[in-house]
Amino acid sequence: MQPRSHDVYDLKGLNCPLPVLRTRKRLAGMPRGSRIWVETTDPLAVIDIPAFCNDSGHRLISSETAADGSHRFLIERC
Repeated sequence: MQPRSHDVYDLKGLNCPLPVLRTRKRLAGMPRGSRIWVETTDPLAVIDIPAFCNDSGHRLISSETAADGSHRFLIERC
């Protein structure tokens, strides 16, 4: 279910606003068109990460919630 061909950025244990801030910084250093999985346990990430992608012009490819309540987002840098 998860393509491991993309980097995984583990932000589990961090709370708002750190997942968005760190994702923004990580994406800034990546070439356009590259993709990354962002993993977080922050319950607000399901709102914050899609809003960040929309506001920043990045593409949210996939959003998943695991049985343990953690979240995974596949983001393409645009």
